[in-house]
Amino acid sequence: MRRVYSPGCALMIYKPQLAEEMLNFLNKELGEIEEHLICCQHEPNLEIDTQIINTCSGCDRRFRSIYEGITTISLWEILVESKSFPFPDYKGLEMTLHDACPTRTEERVYTSIRGLLEKMNIKVIEPKNTRNKAICCGDSFYGVLPVEEVKQQMKKRAEEMPCEDVVVYCVSCIKSMHIGNKKPRHIIDLLFGKETSIGTFEPDEWHSELQRFIDAH
Repeated sequence: MRRVYSPGCALMIYKPQLAEEMLNFLNKELGEIEEHLICCQHEPNLEIDTQIINTCSGCDRRFRSIYEGITTISLWEILVESKSFPFPDYKGLEMTLHDACPTRTEERVYTSIRGLLEKMNIKVIEPKNTRNKAICCGDSFYGVLPVEEVKQQMKKRAEEMPCEDVVVYCVSCIKSMHIGNKKPRHIIDLLFGKETSIGTFEPDEWHSELQRFIDAH
């Protein structure tokens, strides 16, 4: 079985340097892994029996359900089993966790995220709607509802988070939690001891930026 690493469009916009650092780690941990930068919304042009290591929950869902002969595993599933990754110690800091909505049916993914937080000594304070009952951050309403109503959905979801610091593993969730006046902490930033940047966050601007990247890849 061949394996490739797909960091995903959003992460490549957000922090391509961390995507590169993760690729370097995977090469040390698993042997030679090629980077795959074709967006999941396009034909991947991969041979049958290829497994895609991904960071994006949407990519995980699309790659495994649309393209024949392609299987997926999340980066988080690989990292949680690693004996060599230098996990930072957050000394019992309390954070809440917002699960990405495409993972509601994927226990393997949301369980791995919690395992990583445990390895980093982060105490998770679960919101009411979590794991397989997680509610969308509000971003999936973009294009369905007017933008101001989308932002109200984001604020509504953020209000359900019991802690100021909210762990996310989707870049769009960063934007939603920020709009909802919470402090988003992306899992990849936590793993490398970095602060989470907000960047473009207004829904129209963010989705335009994302679409330009998707069209180019």
